[in-house]
Amino acid sequence: MSEPQQSTLAIVYDFDGTLTPQPMQEYTVLPELGISAAKFWDLVDKEVLRTGGDPILTYMRLLVEQIEANKAHLSREALRNLATEIKYYPGVDEWFDRINSYVKESSKGLIKIKHYIVSAGLSEILEGISIKKHFSQIYASQYYFDHHEAARFPTIVINDTAKTQYLFKINKGREEPLETINEYMPEEERPVPFQNMLYIGDGLTDVPCMTVVKNYGGFAVAVHRPRSKAAITACQKLTAADRIDFYAPADYRADSKLENRVKKIIDLMIARSLFEQERKSFLKKIRK
Repeated sequence: MSEPQQSTLAIVYDFDGTLTPQPMQEYTVLPELGISAAKFWDLVDKEVLRTGGDPILTYMRLLVEQIEANKAHLSREALRNLATEIKYYPGVDEWFDRINSYVKESSKGLIKIKHYIVSAGLSEILEGISIKKHFSQIYASQYYFDHHEAARFPTIVINDTAKTQYLFKINKGREEPLETINEYMPEEERPVPFQNMLYIGDGLTDVPCMTVVKNYGGFAVAVHRPRSKAAITACQKLTAADRIDFYAPADYRADSKLENRVKKIIDLMIARSLFEQERKSFLKKIRK
């Protein structure tokens, strides 16, 4: 028996600030170079103001310059190995298996779920994260490495707005790097309808993705640092602007506020998906 069309849910995560308290560079490459995170990001901000450049492209350029200035050799393998230093929010390690089990049990096995990362961070670091096995795809910025395995310049830059194209790759099932999303595909043939999609992010940089997902009938949740007034205020603004459905502390442990709210969204997505499956089956029978 063939699998019903559009029977897959997708949760798409930002990474820095969403699954981790700090940007990945602050656990990995910056300490390795002996560079203060505050000074580095301040330098990035000043350079963006001076040049009017893209913030992601600017930080990637400055990072290469700092590596060269420190006469360091941070190959792809070295960056991947540094990922073991990344610290996650409470419960992240167990989150994915628990959510997968919940979807399987709630849908009686008729619906499956996939997890994705779409990040402005570095793909070379994300290749080494301990939770990599849980993701169907990880999309992130990348460097070109020369024959000495030295990072030279960016080959892929994923900024706030560029993230949205990866939502359409998931939506259309064109998930591999060289697969195009530009060809027309009828809504009913898309493997992951937007109404089956949940985006989880942590702030203003996620607004384009949140907007796209919600405008197409999906859902968005913002997470924030526990007890951070500034982060809670940012989430309140997102709620007032109707960018998100819920916000919650970045606590991924069982029975947390975040898990309970995500499960409510999953329940709705499962119900809609099962309804559409039944409706299509019904219409097919009466049209025979």
